[in-house]
Amino acid sequence: MVGRGGNAMSRRQILRLAGTGLGLAVLGAGAVGCGPEEDAPAGGATPGAEKNGDAFTTPPPGTAPEPLWQADTANTSLSGSGALAVADGLVLVAGDPLVGRDAVSGKETWSRAGITTPGAQLVLGGGTLHLASAEYDGDVVGLDPATGKETWRSRLGDEYQQPRPMAADESRVYVLAGILEKDFTSPNNVIAAIDTASGKVAWREQRDAGTEEYGINAAVVGEHLVYTDYRENVTVRDTATGRQVWTKKLGRSNHRRFAVHEELVVVADGQRLRAFELSGGKERWSLTTEEFSRFNDPHLLDGVLYASDSARGLWAVDPATGKEIWHNEDLRDTATQAWQFVKVGGVLYGATEFDKDGGVHAFDAATGKLRWTYNDGTGDIQRWYVAAAGERLAVMHGKRLYALPAV
Repeated sequence: MVGRGGNAMSRRQILRLAGTGLGLAVLGAGAVGCGPEEDAPAGGATPGAEKNGDAFTTPPPGTAPEPLWQADTANTSLSGSGALAVADGLVLVAGDPLVGRDAVSGKETWSRAGITTPGAQLVLGGGTLHLASAEYDGDVVGLDPATGKETWRSRLGDEYQQPRPMAADESRVYVLAGILEKDFTSPNNVIAAIDTASGKVAWREQRDAGTEEYGINAAVVGEHLVYTDYRENVTVRDTATGRQVWTKKLGRSNHRRFAVHEELVVVADGQRLRAFELSGGKERWSLTTEEFSRFNDPHLLDGVLYASDSARGLWAVDPATGKEIWHNEDLRDTATQAWQFVKVGGVLYGATEFDKDGGVHAFDAATGKLRWTYNDGTGDIQRWYVAAAGERLAVMHGKRLYALPAV
């Protein structure tokens, strides 16, 4: 989730998940930033137009920058929105091996094979990367994201079937796990909080019968654990006790990204963006897009809520009131809708989803106007990811990782 806290964070805690945005390449000269580069050497990165420092040249309108470097990854797309992260100046990519790569040079800093389960999401909190153990032994492991070295292990035991970290804060990691019964089935699942100092369970709460163990998107916001799921729910729990504060049924499945602004959680619910009070669940505002369209994942960046819709519109919204700041419809004939956003300076960057002509878009954050589109020219219909890394962008497409200047 993006910008959920509002509190100052240490350098190691900085996690900017792939900001998402979808679209087709701009037509005309300079529409595609560059074609595919040569394969990277094993364990290394292919150098591109790497600069010293972060003084990058802004390209002409409609022209995308060239990659600073590129590298191969072991990404399998099983980790969903949690497949790419930036922490402590390193780009982290889910997969086996799990790799930390220097954001400036592209060089591999560390690599860990067989450390976690397939599809594990990258969950950071308290300066630690939290992952399910690859041994399927009920453990959750913590790694130092700067070195890849193990710093703690939960050792929950066989009772917890495949615990999966979903969110973390300074002192706890919150996991979803099946409970193994005597007949070796796990029909029920729980949400549990693990104390990262002791590795022991601080609390666990049984979820409703029939709830699924997958499709969960979660964030810790102060004293609240917020999550959405495949079964069209948004739920808030007390982080101290696990008590369910409230839950609401949405009209459409929502299991990816939501946004939190102060005491409000904002979710996409079909044709509407809806904001609920964290403390009680009261709906504070609702914004409706046009008929036969639906909103995609909202992102809160520098105090502004950004979201695309399926009619290829792009919205900027006041998160406190739900009032439209701007609504840009210029992309209807040139771009698909966005699913992930990040912002650097006055530029909003978005990554497209499952579109061979998509890529990473750069928008003027003040107006929503499209400035350029980067596409690697591979024609690969795989989801794109983007994460901010200082004055650079970490971009992933299929099994390729790129660094672009944030210009």
